[in-house]
Order: sequence, then C-alpha cells, then structure tokens
Amino acid sequence: MTVTAEDLTRQATEFLASHDPRDVVPLEFLRARFDAGLAWIHFPAGLGGQNAPRALQSVVDGVFTGAGAPDNNPRRIGIGLGMAAPTILAFGTPEQRERFLRPLWTGEEVWCQLFSEPGAGSDLAALGTRAVRDGDDWIVTGQKVWTSGAHESQWAILVTRTDPDVPKHQGMTYFLCDMTAPGVEVRPLRQITGEAEFNEVFLTDVRIPDSQRLGAVGEGWKVAQTTLMNERVAIGGHVQPREGGLIGIVAKTWRERPELRTPELRDRLVQRWVEAETLRLAGTRLRQQLALGAPGPEGSAMKVAFSELNQALTGLEVELLGEEGLAYDDWTFRRPAIVDFTGREAGYRYLRAKGNSIEGGTSEVLRNIIAERVLGLPSEPRVDKDVAWKDLPR
Repeated sequence: MTVTAEDLTRQATEFLASHDPRDVVPLEFLRARFDAGLAWIHFPAGLGGQNAPRALQSVVDGVFTGAGAPDNNPRRIGIGLGMAAPTILAFGTPEQRERFLRPLWTGEEVWCQLFSEPGAGSDLAALGTRAVRDGDDWIVTGQKVWTSGAHESQWAILVTRTDPDVPKHQGMTYFLCDMTAPGVEVRPLRQITGEAEFNEVFLTDVRIPDSQRLGAVGEGWKVAQTTLMNERVAIGGHVQPREGGLIGIVAKTWRERPELRTPELRDRLVQRWVEAETLRLAGTRLRQQLALGAPGPEGSAMKVAFSELNQALTGLEVELLGEEGLAYDDWTFRRPAIVDFTGREAGYRYLRAKGNSIEGGTSEVLRNIIAERVLGLPSEPRVDKDVAWKDLPR
C-alpha cells in the first residue's frame, strides 16, 4: 500500500502527541522518531522509514519543524547522512544496516570519508592504501588526506587496495572503519582560513573485521561510485529559497549600502543573481529526479555550478565592500565541526570558497564525468586502463 502525504501528516501528528518535544530528551526523541519510521521515510521499514516516496520527506520534516522538535543537526553529520547512509543501505548486510543506520541518523555516531590520498591526486582509483587479509580481519596501512571532520568522527567509509595485480579499478575493497581503532591517527591540516576542518589520517596496521567490509572483495570501485554520486548531490544539490545562501548576503549588502554601488558591479550582481536562481531551480529539478531513484552523474554538473557560483559571489562581495572586504575576523587556529559560510564575514567566505572546486571531486574531474556520462562524448584516452596497479608509474 502506497503511503500518502495525509498518512505521514497523521503519523507525525500522533507521534508528537505522545512525544512532546518540550518534555523529551532530544536524543530519546530522535531515537523514537527513527523507530517510528519517520526519519528518512524512503528507507525500509525498521530502518527509519516505511518505503514511502522520497518526495514526501518534506511533509514529515515540516510537521516536526512546525512543532519545534529537535533535529539531528544535519550540518554536523552531513557525510553520514549524505554519503555513508545511502551506501550502507545499497550494499550493507542486514546486520550492518541494523548496527549503523540508527545511530548515524540520530547523530550519536559521526562519520567521515577516507577516500583521497596524497599520491593519487584526483584519480581515486589510483589509491594505494593497502588492506591485506588476515583470517577474519583485514590489516590496513596507508594515508588519507583532506578528510573533513575526521577529528569529530567515530566511523569512516574507507576505500582500500586489496589486489595490486589487477587494473586499478578492479582491485579495490570498501570498508567501514572504526576511527577509534588502534593505529588510526588524525592530524589537522591548517587551511588558508586559519582553521583546520580538514585532516590527514594515517592508518598503521589497523585491524578491521571482515564483518565491516561493505560489498564484495574487489568491488570497492562500484561501491564508491554510489558514495560519490550521493556526495555531489549533497554538496551541489541543496535546494535554497530564492536569494538563499550567498546571493542573499551580497544582494542585502547592495540594497543597504548604496554608496558602494557602481554600474560595473551592478551588471555582475545581476548576472550572479540570474545564475543563482537558475541553479536553485535546477537543484529543485534534481531533487525531484532523486525522489524517483538513485542519483546519477547529473549531480556532478550541479556541484561544478555550485562551486563556481560560490567563488564568483564571494569575489564579488569582497570587491563590493572595498577596503572592508579585505578585513578578516579571526585567524585563531580552530578545528570546527561544521563549515559556516553565512555566519562569518566576507573575508572568510572568499578564502573558504576556494576549496569548493576541490572538495567532493575537482571541477576538472567532474567535467570529464559530465562530458562522458551525461553528454555522451568520447572518453579521453586512458593508457592505464588495462595495466595492473602495481605496474603503474608513480
């Protein structure tokens, strides 16, 4: 039987009648909401949902938001919600789904992503972190880099090299890694902003049980593709209201500070406004497509557009503010749990936006995906496609 918007509204209302958010500990409230199938409603029954159409998620969220119910702080656990959860749902065993999805959604366990490596550049399939079978365990050694939130995380999604004797895409295996396990070391990477939300992670003889392997041995690339497609939608496909986000900040300054205006800046602001509105509408369309199935390569286009617009808007804002735009509020070394684009000043936004075209897949790599998988253009020549990983030049 298909679940309707009316069904979900009724369920959420009845849930709130028996779980008054003013009188319940937030964590207990979130656990109960998950168990009631009112977390991510498109997930299966027993795993926080009820196999309802994904498009109806906003109906449930609206009822809870209107009642002042606590949320799960999605900005803090975005990697878990947007990347780990859909991958565990797609490839996890029943035991893995049961173990990980509930504390992931409630925010009890924060996740990070151990994909990028200093020696692989933008070519994820060239990674060299090695996992060697040892009975019922795997011994993992290697280094990961640009790991957002690793210092706050209890778990990580991890891709490793398990067979160096086959081509690079074939010899990878995907794991769920306990970030508190012996041999896991997290070191901060201080960024141009002065903060260190990114980290490098060293794995030295880390023992991972085979029960924490996600997908089949050697199929890590296939599993990772699910993660990456969801990641790009999570980064670039967030739907804002009109003039939401950075365009709203710049437009507000323009309206309130007429002394800063010039004809040239006006032309650029109008162009950025049109681009922001186009991206907002495209994001709405992408979310509608996502509600009908798994995300595809179209999310790569959204992510590229999001990155370029953010960088253009933050540059415009700094120019609009003139000398004020050169100021910076605080160079104190910190390791934040979230990225706050709207709560800081123009200088921070300008510097932080430089990373948008790198994180979540570089714009250069994503343009290749768009060309080959969306537009159907010929693939670039790849001389390493059929070469064993161990024979690749380094």
